[in-house]
Amino acid sequence: MPMAILGSALFFVVAPCVVAGLIPWWITSWEFLPPFLDLQATRAVGILLIVAGLPGLVDSFARFALQGLGTPAPIAPTQNLVVTGLYRHVRNPMYVAVVAVILGQAILFGDWRLVIYGAFMWLAFHAFVLTYEEPVLAQRFGSQYEDFRANVPRWIPRLSPWRAR
Repeated sequence: MPMAILGSALFFVVAPCVVAGLIPWWITSWEFLPPFLDLQATRAVGILLIVAGLPGLVDSFARFALQGLGTPAPIAPTQNLVVTGLYRHVRNPMYVAVVAVILGQAILFGDWRLVIYGAFMWLAFHAFVLTYEEPVLAQRFGSQYEDFRANVPRWIPRLSPWRAR
């Protein structure tokens, strides 16, 4: 388990911190532009998306290490399918959280370039999930993954948590 924790922490710094932190900073220098719709209140929506996304991202990474006994990185996958926490509501909470943080920054800073970047990242995540992740999980975890997949949506969270049999 210590290697899973270390691997997940390292992957956290390499992937989401770069994708949802460094690259948005590089695009915007975190400078405030006029708010979307010329409403300062939109900035609060951006803050809410960031505040909602960050803990979900950290929780999902921790679950991969502690329950899955692996990392989110394809080179060091989990030994167990993780179907607890936010995974009871949506199959891809890490990707949802990263996009929420990016779009939150877009709204906070009033920068359309981050909206485009967030859309591009979601499209890249979607393509990766369809072409690699779902086939690999189906092969690796079989009926357990198929049951999870049949009951938990890929992107739009279900309101009531799913409970595995």
